[in-house]
Amino acid sequence: MAMAAAEPNTQVPSGSRYYAATPVPDRIVASPSVDPSHGFAVAWRTDGSVQSPLLEIARADDSPAIEGIVQVRAKTQVLQTENGLSHHHRADIDGLQPDTLYVYRVQGNGSWSAWNQLRTLAAADQPLTLLYFGDTQNKNVSHVSRVVRAAQKAAPDARISLFAGDLVSGGDNMDDSEWGEWFAATSWLAQETLVAPAIGNHEYFEEFEDTPQERRVLGRHWPVTFALPGNGASAAAGTSYWFDAQGVRVAVVDGTSALDLGTAKAQAQWLDKVLSGNRQPWTIVLLHQPFYSPREGRENAALRKVLLPVVRRHKVDLVLQGHDHTYGRRGEGQAATPQYVVTVAGPKQYRLSDEARRTMDPVGEDTQLFQVLRIDPQRLRYEARTVTGRLYDAFELKRDDNGGKQRVEQREGRITPRDCARAQTAKGRTDRCWE
Repeated sequence: MAMAAAEPNTQVPSGSRYYAATPVPDRIVASPSVDPSHGFAVAWRTDGSVQSPLLEIARADDSPAIEGIVQVRAKTQVLQTENGLSHHHRADIDGLQPDTLYVYRVQGNGSWSAWNQLRTLAAADQPLTLLYFGDTQNKNVSHVSRVVRAAQKAAPDARISLFAGDLVSGGDNMDDSEWGEWFAATSWLAQETLVAPAIGNHEYFEEFEDTPQERRVLGRHWPVTFALPGNGASAAAGTSYWFDAQGVRVAVVDGTSALDLGTAKAQAQWLDKVLSGNRQPWTIVLLHQPFYSPREGRENAALRKVLLPVVRRHKVDLVLQGHDHTYGRRGEGQAATPQYVVTVAGPKQYRLSDEARRTMDPVGEDTQLFQVLRIDPQRLRYEARTVTGRLYDAFELKRDDNGGKQRVEQREGRITPRDCARAQTAKGRTDRCWE
């Protein structure tokens, strides 16, 4: 069988402004506040005719006659892209009741979005379901969308969706259209779960590329696309943050800034403070670049030297990562925690290193995955599933009354780990499996 030709990265024809902003709100995404049991924040986009629009919120009810509406005024920022001018809005909502279903909508120019339903988080002793996705990055509409749909079907009770960075690929003057496709792929997931992304290297760009003045600069979309907590490290403001969610403290680190912009030490000091003050029974650290890379030639030395000791000292339960477009999990010797996971949701697929095959179990190539985490005070269950829903990896962390942790591997029902069967990609690359 002949190898299929390489597919384009987006479904948008060259020169098209299909994803240009309009007076109607789009790119609506909810994200957690520091305490998502009492509030959350929403970002959305319109064209330039909308300035400081409203968000309306009320308790959800079975009647279409929505009553008790509260209005929240948004703040607006301007963005100029290949698709023209757009205004990006952010509204922060607080004072909500825990474990309560709300409806909210956002304003455009003479128009409103649909009413979206979102439940605030509950108390720490209540069970919580989260979704975790590795890099989406490429071909979001054509390939990533089915991963998102499969995840929603597998865990319809999920309250939070974690993304490990590189949501889009960027470059080639198609950044805004790629973001448009990411929102098309995530659809209701972005509006009715709390989306908590880590930033990846592709959310940055290279200024003065291929010159002596080359430097990495934060992309223009990141600061306006998500309404994230503003409690990160001062050296990585807007790209690092933390929040608590029903007994879980989630700390999000900017690995690109740590590796390329010299912020590793500052982020390590910040992370140490965040974890030192943690009274939650479980801890998750989310970042893009892995501490232990399953791909050949990637050491991420600054992360291992500066940030990894903080993770170990505070006995973080899960370190959720992306970047290397394969699957791999490893622990710290015989200790139950931390468990380090690298995964990929998108179609761009790399190959595993020999070291990864020796030190990680399980590993996988050529596989699109999503992860479901089900957590209560005594148990954390982790599952990695393929895009077709098959179980790829699973384990449980069990917590005793003294805070001690035990890991129990769940091997029943797992499929055989997958390897890449292709000698090269459609573009002739032997270092990748598919692109």
